Amino acid sequence: MSGNIGVHGAHDAHDAHDPHGHDGPHAHVGSLRDYVTGFVLAVVFTAIPFWLVMNHTFSRPAATAAVILIFAAVQMVIHMVYFLHMNTRSEGGWTLLALLFTVMLVIIALSGSLWVMYHLNANMMPAGMGDMPDTHITSDPHITSDPRVAPDAHGQHDMQPMQNMPNMP
Repeated sequence: MSGNIGVHGAHDAHDAHDPHGHDGPHAHVGSLRDYVTGFVLAVVFTAIPFWLVMNHTFSRPAATAAVILIFAAVQMVIHMVYFLHMNTRSEGGWTLLALLFTVMLVIIALSGSLWVMYHLNANMMPAGMGDMPDTHITSDPHITSDPRVAPDAHGQHDMQPMQNMPNMP
């Protein structure tokens, strides 16, 4: 019966040569050493930014934020490598390719949004908006905030422009 492989033999023969790029039935599972290494690195790369903030290491908040963002990016890579097991070998490299495509789409969406918001702010602000006089809006129809209108003896505005005031634009 050397020609009859049996159920387990066929499964073992299939695992020896997998055309889908898997190295075996548990190729995506890491060892305990990998998990402990990832955990220790994650704790260290969490403790360092915490220490930087608590000790006010940088005098400028922008520098602290930049360093924290760098540590956050390193944290993401640690989690992807040690816990999600993303590398060029897993799934034939498709997980890494999908990650790169997702990162590219996020960068395009964020930079495009920031670009649109910047140009909306720059182009939609009326000219000279910062030079306008401080005006007060009231609910009383007899009171106006127009400085060219003079109040009468009763505090009411007669809605006639004052003679000595120049016309305002």
